Amino acid sequence: MRALKIIPVLALFIFASINYADAQCKAFAKRECLPKLSGYTHDGNYHAAVLIEGEEAELYKTFYSDMDYRVSIVGDSQLPNIEFRVLDANKNVLYTNKDKDYANTWDFKLQASQQLKLVVKVTSSGNQSSGNAPANGCVAIMFGFKLKK
Repeated sequence: MRALKIIPVLALFIFASINYADAQCKAFAKRECLPKLSGYTHDGNYHAAVLIEGEEAELYKTFYSDMDYRVSIVGDSQLPNIEFRVLDANKNVLYTNKDKDYANTWDFKLQASQQLKLVVKVTSSGNQSSGNAPANGCVAIMFGFKLKK
């Protein structure tokens, strides 16, 4: 009977921990990622999640022609490099920051409106082989735009 009382408390604790982590990641996004959109209008969305080394996340977003865009991706300082790729509907890689020394911003303009897929991956530092736990932390993605004049 005592176990039945513990389960709801444990579930509440886990739910509260997840919400706390989300709130911390949103604050991280505002503090670390938003300034990298300087000169662009933020689209108002905060995309952030806790990721661990080797983990990958995907995000789909529609972009419109006749606009300049900036995507900014920032990870917690304890994480290794954050790799991101941008793919079109045919899975063609339009951009990867791996070739650009893991740059955390990319400015671009599209000839036609389309939905793109962003794949974000926390690279592996190799510390797991020495018995260390993989690093984890917030990774934030934000978008800014400029209207064509």
